[in-house]
Amino acid sequence: MSESKGSFRSNFGFLMSAVGVAIGLGNIWGFPYKMGANGGAVFLIIYLVMAVVIGYPLLVGELALGRKTRKAAVEAYRAADPRFAFNGVFETLVPFLLLCFYCVLGGIVLRYLIANIGDMFGASWGVHGMGSEEFFNKFVTNVPLSFLFTAIFLGLTSYVVFRGIEGGIERFCSVGMPLLFVMLIITVIRCCTLPHASAGLEFIFKPDFSVLAHGGWFKVVATAASQLFFSISLGSGALIAYGSYMRKEDNLEQNSFIIPVMDTIAALLAAMAVFPAVFSEGIAPSGGPGLLFVSLQTVFESMKGFGALFGSIFYALVFVASFSSSIGMMEGGISALMDYRAKRGKSINRPGVTLFITCTTLIGSTLVCFDHLGGNPDFWKPFGLDSWLNVFDLAGEGVLMPLGGLIMAILLGWVRRGYLDDEVRASSAYKSKPFVDFCWRYAGPVIMAVVVFVQFSSFVFSNTGWYQALMG
Repeated sequence: MSESKGSFRSNFGFLMSAVGVAIGLGNIWGFPYKMGANGGAVFLIIYLVMAVVIGYPLLVGELALGRKTRKAAVEAYRAADPRFAFNGVFETLVPFLLLCFYCVLGGIVLRYLIANIGDMFGASWGVHGMGSEEFFNKFVTNVPLSFLFTAIFLGLTSYVVFRGIEGGIERFCSVGMPLLFVMLIITVIRCCTLPHASAGLEFIFKPDFSVLAHGGWFKVVATAASQLFFSISLGSGALIAYGSYMRKEDNLEQNSFIIPVMDTIAALLAAMAVFPAVFSEGIAPSGGPGLLFVSLQTVFESMKGFGALFGSIFYALVFVASFSSSIGMMEGGISALMDYRAKRGKSINRPGVTLFITCTTLIGSTLVCFDHLGGNPDFWKPFGLDSWLNVFDLAGEGVLMPLGGLIMAILLGWVRRGYLDDEVRASSAYKSKPFVDFCWRYAGPVIMAVVVFVQFSSFVFSNTGWYQALMG
C-alpha cells in the first residue's frame, strides 16, 4: 500500500516535509496575534509547556501509528482498534475544514507578495500610494479578485500533491524549509533594528500574569493548546499520513523531538519579527488576524526605500510556510481517501482524489471570500459566530483537533498500552517511553479535556454569563 501511494526517499526529505506541514500560518499568522491577545510571555510559557506534555507525545503517537500500519488516519485507527476508527474520520475532516479558510489566507499572502514586488519597481499593482488598511479592505471585499487568488493558491497546492510524495511534496519542502528559515532570520534582524524594537522584545519575553486573573487562565490555556494543535498539525491526519510514508530505519523518536522544536523556533522568530515591528510604529499588538497584513504592511511602508524589499522577503517566507502546510493538510485527506478506494479493491487514483478535495475546498473557500473574512455583516454565519473563517477554524482547530488528540491519548494510554512500542524501538532506544506513557495516560487527557470543553462551549454558550465569566 505504501509503495502504491508513495514514500519518502530520505530522512531529511521526511523531516523537512513534516516540519513544512507544522510550520505554516499557524506560526507566522496565528502565533503572534494570539500571543499578543493573551499576555505575551505568559502565553509563550504555557505554549511551551503544552509543546512538551502534549505536542511531543502525540507526535510520537501519530508518526508511529502511521508507520506501523502504513495507512492514513481512518484505517490506521481501525488497525489499532476498530472501535476507534471514528477518530480517524474526525482527523480526516479537519483538513477539509482548515483548507477552506487557509487557502483564502494563502491567496491574500500571494497578493501581498506580488504587491510588494510591484512596489520595488513602482508598478501600478503595488500598495504604494494606498493606505495599508484601504488596500486590505479593497482586496477582501473584491470577491472575484480574492476568489481568483484563492483559486491560484489552491491550484498550486493541488499540483504539488498531485505530483506525489517524492516528486512533489518532498522535493518542494527539501528546498522550501531551509529557504524559509533564511528569510525569517533576515526579517528578524531587520525588524529588531527598528526604533523602539526593544519594547516588542520585552512584550514577548516579559510575562504579564494579570491576564490569568478572574478565570482568564482558562482562555489562555485553551488558546495555547488549540494553537499548538493548529501549528504542529496534530489531529489533522497529516502526520499519520506522513508517518505511513516514512522509512522504517529513520529515527522516529528523534524526529518527533526535532519537529516541535523547529516549529517553536519558527513561531518565536515570527514573533520576534512581528512585535518589534508593530511596537516601532505604535500599533496594538493584539490586532487580530489583520496584524499580519494591515499592521505589518504599514511597517514596511514606513521603511521607505527598503520597505518593499523587506516586505517582499517577509511575504515570500509567509507564502512558503503557508504553502507547505496546505500541501500537508491536503495530503492527509487524500491519503485517507486513497486507502478507502484501495480497501474497496479500486485503484488509488491520486489525480481523481486530488480533484475531489480541490473542488470541496473551493466550495468552502467561496463562503469565506463572500464573507470578506468576517467583514460582511449581511452574509449569514452559523452558530452566532462573526465569520465563516471562525466557523471553520473553531470547528477544526478548536474542537476536532484537540478532541482527536484526547481520543488518541485514551487509545494509546489506556486501551492499547504498548501497542506502538515495537514501532518506535525499531529505529531508536525509546528512552522517553516513561514520559510519553505518563503524558498519554494522565497529563494529556486532562489538559485536552479542558480544552475541548472550553472550545466546544464557545460554539454553544459564548453569549451566556457563566461562559463570559469563565473566560475572564
